[in-house]
Amino acid sequence: MKHSTNQQTRRGRGPARRIGRTLALVLPVVLVLSGTLAVTRVNWTGNPSDSVLTASDASDITSDAKAAHRAPEDVLRDKLLGELQEEDPGTVLTHLQQAVNERPSLAKHCVSIARSLGRAAVRMYGPTRAQSYARPVCDTSFASGVAAALS
Repeated sequence: MKHSTNQQTRRGRGPARRIGRTLALVLPVVLVLSGTLAVTRVNWTGNPSDSVLTASDASDITSDAKAAHRAPEDVLRDKLLGELQEEDPGTVLTHLQQAVNERPSLAKHCVSIARSLGRAAVRMYGPTRAQSYARPVCDTSFASGVAAALS
Protein backbone atom coordinates (compact mmCIF):
# COMPACT_ATOMS: atom_id res chain seq x y z
CA MET A 1 0.00 0.00 0.00
CA LYS A 2 2.80 2.27 0.66
CA HIS A 3 3.83 1.99 -2.94
CA SER A 4 0.52 3.35 -4.26
CA THR A 5 0.66 6.34 -1.89
CA ASN A 6 4.06 7.29 -3.25
CA GLN A 7 2.76 7.13 -6.80
CA GLN A 8 -0.12 9.49 -5.98
CA THR A 9 2.29 11.93 -4.34
CA ARG A 10 4.56 11.83 -7.34
CA ARG A 11 1.65 12.45 -9.67
CA GLY A 12 0.79 15.58 -7.65
CA ARG A 13 4.28 16.88 -8.38
CA GLY A 14 3.93 16.38 -12.09
CA PRO A 15 3.40 18.82 -14.94
CA ALA A 16 0.45 20.59 -13.33
CA ARG A 17 2.55 21.58 -10.36
CA ARG A 18 5.37 22.86 -12.61
CA ILE A 19 2.90 24.90 -14.63
CA GLY A 20 1.44 26.33 -11.42
CA ARG A 21 4.87 27.35 -10.16
CA THR A 22 5.76 28.92 -13.49
CA LEU A 23 2.53 30.92 -13.54
CA ALA A 24 3.10 32.01 -9.95
CA LEU A 25 6.47 33.45 -10.93
CA VAL A 26 5.64 34.85 -14.38
CA LEU A 27 2.13 36.23 -13.85
CA PRO A 28 3.09 39.04 -11.41
CA VAL A 29 5.87 40.17 -13.75
CA VAL A 30 3.48 40.26 -16.70
CA LEU A 31 0.89 42.21 -14.71
CA VAL A 32 3.41 44.79 -13.53
CA LEU A 33 4.81 45.30 -17.04
CA SER A 34 1.38 45.61 -18.63
CA GLY A 35 0.34 48.11 -15.95
CA THR A 36 3.48 50.15 -16.53
CA LEU A 37 2.89 50.18 -20.27
CA ALA A 38 -0.71 51.22 -19.76
CA VAL A 39 0.34 54.16 -17.58
CA THR A 40 2.85 55.40 -20.16
CA ARG A 41 0.16 55.42 -22.83
CA VAL A 42 -2.26 57.60 -20.84
CA ASN A 43 -2.39 61.22 -21.95
CA TRP A 44 -1.61 62.92 -18.63
CA THR A 45 -1.15 66.39 -20.14
CA GLY A 46 -4.74 66.78 -21.27
CA ASN A 47 -3.43 67.64 -24.73
CA PRO A 48 -5.51 65.79 -27.33
CA SER A 49 -2.47 65.08 -29.49
CA ASP A 50 -0.78 61.69 -29.55
CA SER A 51 -0.55 60.28 -26.04
CA VAL A 52 2.27 57.83 -26.72
CA LEU A 53 5.58 58.95 -25.25
CA THR A 54 8.26 58.97 -27.90
CA ALA A 55 12.00 59.41 -27.70
CA SER A 56 11.71 62.91 -29.18
CA ASP A 57 9.51 63.89 -26.24
CA ALA A 58 12.34 63.12 -23.83
CA SER A 59 14.04 66.46 -24.50
CA ASP A 60 10.76 68.27 -23.81
CA ILE A 61 10.42 66.44 -20.53
CA THR A 62 13.95 67.30 -19.42
CA SER A 63 13.48 70.98 -20.29
CA ASP A 64 10.14 70.98 -18.45
CA ALA A 65 11.80 69.33 -15.47
CA LYS A 66 14.49 71.99 -15.46
CA ALA A 67 11.83 74.71 -15.62
CA ALA A 68 10.01 73.05 -12.74
CA HIS A 69 13.13 73.32 -10.57
CA ARG A 70 13.61 77.02 -11.33
CA ALA A 71 12.16 79.68 -9.11
CA PRO A 72 8.83 81.12 -10.34
CA GLU A 73 10.27 84.63 -10.48
CA ASP A 74 13.10 83.45 -12.76
CA VAL A 75 10.62 81.72 -15.05
CA LEU A 76 8.49 84.88 -15.17
CA ARG A 77 11.54 87.12 -15.80
CA ASP A 78 12.70 84.94 -18.71
CA LYS A 79 9.19 84.79 -20.13
CA LEU A 80 8.76 88.56 -20.00
CA LEU A 81 12.23 89.25 -21.41
CA GLY A 82 11.39 86.93 -24.30
CA GLU A 83 8.06 88.68 -24.73
CA LEU A 84 9.89 92.01 -24.86
CA GLN A 85 11.44 90.84 -28.13
CA GLU A 86 7.97 90.66 -29.68
CA GLU A 87 5.93 93.27 -27.79
CA ASP A 88 6.47 96.84 -26.66
CA PRO A 89 7.56 97.41 -23.04
CA GLY A 90 4.12 98.78 -22.10
CA THR A 91 2.46 95.48 -22.94
CA VAL A 92 5.15 93.53 -21.10
CA LEU A 93 4.74 95.74 -18.01
CA THR A 94 1.00 95.07 -18.11
CA HIS A 95 1.70 91.33 -18.17
CA LEU A 96 4.10 91.73 -15.24
CA GLN A 97 1.41 93.53 -13.25
CA GLN A 98 -1.13 90.84 -14.12
CA ALA A 99 1.26 88.08 -13.05
CA VAL A 100 1.86 89.79 -9.71
CA ASN A 101 -1.87 90.27 -9.22
CA GLU A 102 -2.52 86.59 -9.96
CA ARG A 103 0.35 85.35 -7.78
CA PRO A 104 0.95 87.77 -4.91
CA SER A 105 4.01 85.75 -3.86
CA LEU A 106 5.78 87.29 -6.88
CA ALA A 107 5.32 90.83 -5.52
CA LYS A 108 8.63 90.75 -3.63
CA HIS A 109 10.40 90.00 -6.94
CA CYS A 110 8.50 92.55 -9.01
CA VAL A 111 11.11 95.28 -8.48
CA SER A 112 14.01 93.20 -9.77
CA ILE A 113 12.00 91.88 -12.73
CA ALA A 114 10.88 95.41 -13.70
CA ARG A 115 14.48 96.67 -13.48
CA SER A 116 15.62 93.84 -15.75
CA LEU A 117 12.91 94.78 -18.22
CA GLY A 118 14.00 98.45 -18.05
CA ARG A 119 17.64 97.57 -18.81
CA ALA A 120 16.57 95.32 -21.68
CA ALA A 121 14.28 98.02 -23.06
CA VAL A 122 17.21 100.49 -23.14
CA ARG A 123 19.25 97.99 -25.16
CA MET A 124 16.39 97.53 -27.61
CA TYR A 125 14.84 101.01 -27.87
CA GLY A 126 17.42 103.42 -26.55
CA PRO A 127 17.07 105.43 -23.34
CA THR A 128 14.57 108.06 -24.49
CA ARG A 129 12.08 105.70 -26.07
CA ALA A 130 12.46 103.15 -23.25
CA GLN A 131 11.75 105.86 -20.69
CA SER A 132 8.54 106.77 -22.52
CA TYR A 133 7.09 103.37 -21.54
CA ALA A 134 7.80 103.88 -17.82
CA ARG A 135 4.79 103.78 -15.53
CA PRO A 136 4.18 102.96 -11.88
CA VAL A 137 4.45 99.18 -12.02
CA CYS A 138 6.27 97.81 -8.99
CA ASP A 139 7.15 101.22 -7.58
CA THR A 140 8.49 102.68 -10.84
CA SER A 141 11.24 100.06 -10.93
CA PHE A 142 11.13 99.97 -14.72
CA ALA A 143 12.19 103.63 -14.79
CA SER A 144 15.00 102.97 -12.33
CA GLY A 145 16.14 100.09 -14.54
CA VAL A 146 16.25 102.47 -17.49
CA ALA A 147 18.24 104.96 -15.41
CA ALA A 148 20.62 102.25 -14.20
CA ALA A 149 21.30 101.18 -17.77
CA LEU A 150 22.44 104.75 -18.56
CA SER A 151 25.04 104.88 -15.81
